Amino acid sequence: MNKSYDDAITREKVNLETSRIAWQELQRFFASGCAVFVTSTLDLVDVAYQFSIDNKDQVAQWLQDKELALVSDQQAMEWLETDAEVWAVVVKPWILVQL
Repeated sequence: MNKSYDDAITREKVNLETSRIAWQELQRFFASGCAVFVTSTLDLVDVAYQFSIDNKDQVAQWLQDKELALVSDQQAMEWLETDAEVWAVVVKPWILVQL
């Protein structure tokens, strides 16, 4: 198999694993420090793909640009109080979330 085929399969797998979920259901990930907020300027599937292939340079750039960050206490409380639903995808050990 070639790399572009493998990349397409990986992207499709990530896409299929992405879904809407109540923030309340993700509290244990937040509590363990594994919930990462992805701003709406980024494509959640692309971010998850970059995490899955361990593209440290791209992830570091997004962190530097403040397009990715661990979910803050303030965000978590607000989402819990408003019973928010988020888009989420697991890329072990992380769960990526986006409003």
